Amino acid sequence: MDSQEVTGIYRTSSRKVESTRLDFKRFLYSTINWSNRLIGIKGPKGVGKTTLILQHMKEAFAGSTNALYVSMDNLWLATHPIQELVEYHYTHGGTHIFLDEIHRYGQWQTLLKNLYDDYPDLYIVYTGSSMLQLSRAGGDLSRRLREYTLPGLSFREYLAFEGLVSIDAIPLESLLHDHTSLATDFVALVKILPAFEQYQKYGYFPFYKEDPEGFDQRLQEVVNQIIYRDLPAIEDMEYNTLQKAERLLMILSAQVPYTPKMTQLYSELQTNREQGLKILSALERAGLLRLMHRPLRSLKQLASPDKIFLDNPNLMNVLAPHTEIGNIRETFFLNQVASGGHRVELPHSGDFLVDGQWIFEVGGARKSFEQIKDLPDSYLAVDDTEIGVHGRIPLWMFGLLY
Repeated sequence: MDSQEVTGIYRTSSRKVESTRLDFKRFLYSTINWSNRLIGIKGPKGVGKTTLILQHMKEAFAGSTNALYVSMDNLWLATHPIQELVEYHYTHGGTHIFLDEIHRYGQWQTLLKNLYDDYPDLYIVYTGSSMLQLSRAGGDLSRRLREYTLPGLSFREYLAFEGLVSIDAIPLESLLHDHTSLATDFVALVKILPAFEQYQKYGYFPFYKEDPEGFDQRLQEVVNQIIYRDLPAIEDMEYNTLQKAERLLMILSAQVPYTPKMTQLYSELQTNREQGLKILSALERAGLLRLMHRPLRSLKQLASPDKIFLDNPNLMNVLAPHTEIGNIRETFFLNQVASGGHRVELPHSGDFLVDGQWIFEVGGARKSFEQIKDLPDSYLAVDDTEIGVHGRIPLWMFGLLY
């Protein structure tokens, strides 16, 4: 391979790095240990994984050809093996390679293992779908890999992205104890409720800024790409199964939060229990659904969800625009608390059990403690409220956790 063959790859890499802005970085950026030799960054489509690695390249390798960005769906790779490009990069002084959307490569685990073993001083960073899972069949990467997961924008990040206010993330326990004083300081800086309303419509996916008016269509395209490009790249699914996955998502979108009658659901899809659960699991790992369970009592509960949600309010706004406000509130709470690293389950009383300790009921400003009044460590997450008191916490504040 001569230099003329790869000039376009290097030119594209340089152009993308140079055009990347550094004025806003996702929360994950500062937590990544970039000195690891093999780094994986997973996450749903559209949440900013590509921008994150390009920002690091711009800061760490400005004006250098030592680092190369490669999108794994680049047409050049349709006729050239990626190994040839890596060999050229390495033998011409390359020290770092960034492989974007690694799941586009069929044997991605074997590829990473071979690159790691064959180039002992090459640093490899890849991004991929949140569905990616390591398995021993493709080469054991677990001892080599440092893996990170990037969710969509938190409400806190959205406020910074919009230039409204910038604050550090607030730990959940601090929020529970000090929410009144924290909210008092916060609302003095920004009109919080209008911003919160806009966030729920389009603020979870950073690409909304590129074309606000076309956001709904863009998000629909993202959903279609996940189902018809990402799923078959990772899961062993035939086309008619992908169609069932799309139909299942549409059925659930009209009813979420959905307490499933699983037999009826499988019947509507004209599928069996095994395939139905496989589709549900894939849609959850793709960042389209959240499957909720009560604290486990039996092995059966490991398979069948007790309640199904869409992943985030933006998806609800696009796929289920006529949903009730109460459902949007619950979806926001679940998404932000779970994305903040907390375990969320369904309690016997109340809406959500967090980390096996705290019980939350989610509702509007007039929501009462009636359903959870006798439960210890119980709180209300209430909408349409700027500042709460005692156990009544403004719902928007649960978007400050990451």
